[in-house]
Amino acid sequence: MSSEGAVVPSWLRPLASTLRDVDARDLRPFSAPKGNRPRAASVLILFGNEADGNEARGGHPLASPDSAPLGAHVLLLERAYDMRSHAGQVAFPGGVQDPGDADEVEAALREAREETGLNPSGVQVLATMPALWLPPSNFAVTPVVAWWHTPSPVHAVDPAETASVHTVALDELLDPAHRVTVRHPSGYQGPAFLVRDLVVWGFTAGLLSRIFALVGWERPWDTSRRADLPSEMAASSLRDLDRRQVEP
Repeated sequence: MSSEGAVVPSWLRPLASTLRDVDARDLRPFSAPKGNRPRAASVLILFGNEADGNEARGGHPLASPDSAPLGAHVLLLERAYDMRSHAGQVAFPGGVQDPGDADEVEAALREAREETGLNPSGVQVLATMPALWLPPSNFAVTPVVAWWHTPSPVHAVDPAETASVHTVALDELLDPAHRVTVRHPSGYQGPAFLVRDLVVWGFTAGLLSRIFALVGWERPWDTSRRADLPSEMAASSLRDLDRRQVEP
């Protein structure tokens, strides 16, 4: 389903080699307890580049020729606001692995196609990261990192599931002015990105933040800058937590 043999750009090679060998505990400090059987899921972390350049927007010079260039972006989607769970959250394309999926990669590409209309033939998989356990949902999520060498049109295929689809510039995400530590009413605090009208938080923001730090793309930002999670997002996530506490 994915293209093989395309020439990977130099700025993506360090990312591919780093994430191919990363340990799960470098990304999340805990794993599922012994005897627990989480549900398998996959997400697609898809990087593309629509322009060339050696200097980021806003006058921020890139650290090296291998840094993410002008035009580099990642594919994200905003979940529908009336979904039963994860309503309104910004996420990577992805979902639960189906019995018919050959592996984690096929699951990630299938979900991305179903959610965004992505053409998998324009995608080259660079690394499959270790599965990461999400305690609230009891999912073991495998991030599949890929390069979008031949971009295809993307959109919200099913408005009942996806509100919008975005190619978000890495320069926007890496801009220190767009980074905060978000506070959840439950007491959780973690990294977040405030870009355009999107609030990227939770698993997606935590994974992006760790990837940027591991690969050396991160720019110094004020981790003491706090922001409360928007009330509608907080209410949705609290409903998710309440539901999981009563469901078997």
